[in-house]
Amino acid sequence: MTGVVGAIVEAWDELRLHKLRVLLALVGVAVAVAAITAVTAAVQMLTQGYAETLERDSGRQVTLGVDAWPQSEQAAAPTELDAAYARALERYDITWASRDWYTQVPFRFPDGTRRVDVRAVDPDLAVMQRISVEDGRWFADADADAFAPVLVVNPAFLAALGLDDLAGHPTVLLGDDHPVRAAIVGVTPQRWQGETPQAMVLYEQLVRWYVPAGTTGPGQPAPTLKVWVPPEVAGDLSDRLARDVAAVLPGWQVSVWDNRGSGYSALDGAARWVALGVGGIALLLGGLGLVNIALVTVRHRIREIGIRRSFGATSGRIFFGVLMESVVATLVAGLVGIVLAVAIIKNVPVDVLFGGGVQDRPPFPVSAALVGLACATGVGALAGLIPATVAVRVKVIDAIRY
Repeated sequence: MTGVVGAIVEAWDELRLHKLRVLLALVGVAVAVAAITAVTAAVQMLTQGYAETLERDSGRQVTLGVDAWPQSEQAAAPTELDAAYARALERYDITWASRDWYTQVPFRFPDGTRRVDVRAVDPDLAVMQRISVEDGRWFADADADAFAPVLVVNPAFLAALGLDDLAGHPTVLLGDDHPVRAAIVGVTPQRWQGETPQAMVLYEQLVRWYVPAGTTGPGQPAPTLKVWVPPEVAGDLSDRLARDVAAVLPGWQVSVWDNRGSGYSALDGAARWVALGVGGIALLLGGLGLVNIALVTVRHRIREIGIRRSFGATSGRIFFGVLMESVVATLVAGLVGIVLAVAIIKNVPVDVLFGGGVQDRPPFPVSAALVGLACATGVGALAGLIPATVAVRVKVIDAIRY
């Protein structure tokens, strides 16, 4: 152990003596390590943004969805479906769950009545699918008992009413023959250009105040029950939910799906390998410069090496000492590059790095720093092999005469 420490200290002293010779090579290594560390970290952090985008569409992993369709006129009444869902949630003690029902509902706008895409949900869906509200609020549990429906709409819906915000506590008539006045309590962010008016309403309120025509009967889809569960129970729970719901709903077809097929991890792996490849090439170029400088340094130290050999220094000690000079040099350069990469990533605005819309900004991944450090150490070892081999092959008598 003492010999290793001594070799490292000796390598550091040699670097201090020849710092001008290695400075430019180490600058290249530091920049290359900063690049590979920053790109690796950015890829891993961008995975969070991509994962959140998928979760807004299909729910957090793992989300199970229970779909049901009545198959005949003699099928159990649709009202029994909600009871079957409630019993299943209670039986398996599921914490996060929401019904999700896409339909169309007429609303009375200033330019006339038009049918709007409506999504009937429960309050838990905001957490399960990362639904954010940029103005106003999301649904609360108490809204289910309100005397009138409340809505969360998109900006296009608000614009159709001739409004820009919720300052005036806007309302809108929901329904056709016997409309009910609904209050708009929240506005979601615009997700893409050219959105059409859309609204969300609590499922309990929609079925209480308005039942869309043509949404019940054979072949018509019923509300989907979405549940967010731990991955380790998803497979078994999927089978149990399908069996339990089908058992109490004769004449209904029941199926269960999950969102584990959303493979953003594969994209992350491919992008990471691309980043490592590009950074590795840059790091290799910096290592080649270090090899040339190390060879020149060894040539200038041939006499010194011969004297050390004459006083009993072994070939292994000479080899390890010269090798450690490159390793220590690139290790120091790697640490500088990692600090630079962390500073860059930490100071990049969220909107620039992720494109906006990220709720949980991930921390700088430690694995990216370890990758950069490992690459710096590895290229230092490779760069030191040739000079160390040359130093070992020096003959004592020739070195002293040099």
